[in-house]
Amino acid sequence: MTSSKNRIIQLNSSVFRFLLAVCFVLKTTTDAYSQNPPETEIFLVELDLPNRSVSVPTNITQHKGYDNQPSFTPDGKALLYTSMRENNQTDIYRYDLKTQQTTQLTSTAESEYSPIITPTGNYFSVIRVEKDQTQRLWKFPVSGPAEPELMLKNVKPVGYHCWLNQDWLALFILGKPNTLQLAQVSTGDTIRIEGNIGRSLQKVPGREAVSFVYKESPNNWQIRQLNWKGRQISPLVKTLEGSEDFVWTSDGTLLMCQGSALYFYKPNVTSSWMQLADFSSSGIKQLTRLAIDPKGKTLALVSQ
Repeated sequence: MTSSKNRIIQLNSSVFRFLLAVCFVLKTTTDAYSQNPPETEIFLVELDLPNRSVSVPTNITQHKGYDNQPSFTPDGKALLYTSMRENNQTDIYRYDLKTQQTTQLTSTAESEYSPIITPTGNYFSVIRVEKDQTQRLWKFPVSGPAEPELMLKNVKPVGYHCWLNQDWLALFILGKPNTLQLAQVSTGDTIRIEGNIGRSLQKVPGREAVSFVYKESPNNWQIRQLNWKGRQISPLVKTLEGSEDFVWTSDGTLLMCQGSALYFYKPNVTSSWMQLADFSSSGIKQLTRLAIDPKGKTLALVSQ
């Protein structure tokens, strides 16, 4: 009787581990943009890294629903972000840091996500969820209302993107596994680089390199950098446990969040992640995505 009971316990343990593995695979291969995204807000803080000083967060969206995926304009004067307001679809908005005014940039039947100003400066690129749920890269003119343009006709499903120069991008392509790919706009060609990656793609300051999170296993995630011209990959640092969103400051410092706290790590200077601030007193419990202005003075934080 005891032997049979032990076998049942061992079997249940094996099944449990199997189900955990299945859940991890499903979690990392679902569509990048859910039809029912979580309620999120975007906060801004002022940074003084030399003195390790961070201001109290300011909520710039204050909107019940989904406000996410912020990115700064190259001049640092405004922030583009994704917001779900009506009809359960998302559009792109612009927040002016000086006037504190918000302007809607897109109003379409499709959903747009992850806005980024293109290297030319006269467009912003987005991931567009088309009517048939295809996710591809499009661009809209910054100057005002006009028809958007499809950029990479045959590349799908695109989850996230990062501009490397005017002709090349790093892409997060959804699949089993999710992959890091390089894409050339002028030809439409792609090059597969790595599998099992996270959603955050960030240019490395002062280098012809892009950084990403490599998920070797559910408990082993590492930030790596790719020399995108030479195609060499090198490790940088293990992520904070369970965190996959990060940004670089202009001086080469990495910032990452875990729970309500903000951490920093500077390669070849600090030996591990160090806490910079804890925003729990501001009612923030779970931070996710980050964006930083070109001067490294203003940080946007998404709180879920």
